[in-house]
Amino acid sequence: MSIFGNIMKKIFHHGEAKAAPAAEATAPAPTASPSPQPAPVAAPAPAAAPQSVDVGAVLEAMAGMNDDHGGNYKTSIVDLLKLLGLDSSLTARKELGAELNVHAGADGSAEQNIALHRAVMDKLAANGGVVPDNLRG
Repeated sequence: MSIFGNIMKKIFHHGEAKAAPAAEATAPAPTASPSPQPAPVAAPAPAAAPQSVDVGAVLEAMAGMNDDHGGNYKTSIVDLLKLLGLDSSLTARKELGAELNVHAGADGSAEQNIALHRAVMDKLAANGGVVPDNLRG
């Protein structure tokens, strides 16, 4: 999976793992039927419409669970990647830059890192994320 794909997965699916067991616990247990009838065939579920995700709230929640409170994830691509548990190395950031077509400044420079952070937030917004202005740089 691409680096941006991993970023989206971490943000857009944050909390789903915790919610899944609760949903299973509330599902009714199958009951025995007095007469043997074939089980109804379930119609395929329609494709779920993309839902909006409050990117700011998700990142804030993740930072609250982090001992160092996520560092400066609101403006730093390195701290954002660390908060998400992703590789923040120069190599990974170069790959992310190529993936998002970001060619600002020299590799690893503040200019490039700021442009990467902005591009990530813009792309999250383009994919259904609600990104507050304080994360857009």
